Amino acid sequence: MNRSKAFDPAHYQPEHFLWDFDAGVATIRLNRPERKNPLTFDSYAELRDLFRTLSYAPDVHVIVFASNGGNFSSGGDVHEIIGPLVAMDMPELLQFTRMTGDLVKAMRECPQTIIAAVQGVSAGAGAIISMASDLRYASPDAKTAFLFNRVGLAGCDMGACAILPRLIGQGRASELLYFGRSLSAEEGLDWGYYNGVFEAEELDEKVLGLARKIADGPTFANAMTKNQLNLEWDMSLPAAIEAEAQAQAICMKTQDFERAYRAFVDKRKPEFEGN
Repeated sequence: MNRSKAFDPAHYQPEHFLWDFDAGVATIRLNRPERKNPLTFDSYAELRDLFRTLSYAPDVHVIVFASNGGNFSSGGDVHEIIGPLVAMDMPELLQFTRMTGDLVKAMRECPQTIIAAVQGVSAGAGAIISMASDLRYASPDAKTAFLFNRVGLAGCDMGACAILPRLIGQGRASELLYFGRSLSAEEGLDWGYYNGVFEAEELDEKVLGLARKIADGPTFANAMTKNQLNLEWDMSLPAAIEAEAQAQAICMKTQDFERAYRAFVDKRKPEFEGN
């Protein structure tokens, strides 16, 4: 994707997944439902490029990464990824693992809030995509599995050992990564992995409603919140407090801050514009 040209979300047509855009909210769905939506080399790369480009897409306020055909994603395609990886040499393998990690970095670094709406299978790299999102909601049948050790690999894939313990704690993350077992929706809600669980027929509508609520909010300030949540992982408390002081001062110079004040004075709901 050429980032030198303005990104037009209304007319964007990806090759390897589905895209829908309406009123500031974009929805992504992997599009191989007959195989539970596995990822391929091409879909990894196109998703990575998209999330990088979203840093230059002010009209896109929220991303919903949704399920398709009752499943989220079964992870890397066994025939189109796993098979070829077995035949690669070390430099090629490192190029691949860095590329998949770049997808997570692009998701975390893009300013938009990302919401995962998980139905059915969410395994391997599919589980990583939901993990790397900002918010996660599930249907009762969701089964999330960081199953890397079940195929002879380490659980430290695409940032799992960094992000997952921050979501659910070190001990619980260790259990999932050592055993590769499935995390149910109920357990995921109890552990704090999921922010909510909705019936399958309501999931997309509920998540889109939440996405629109965020999209109607102060999107510049929300992007600053995401930025600070990322940057403060490895900061000392004094450094974090100073970073937040600077971030908040920047937000206080936005028109949205003044709009909120004027609305309060006028006893009406503020209408934010993201600037």
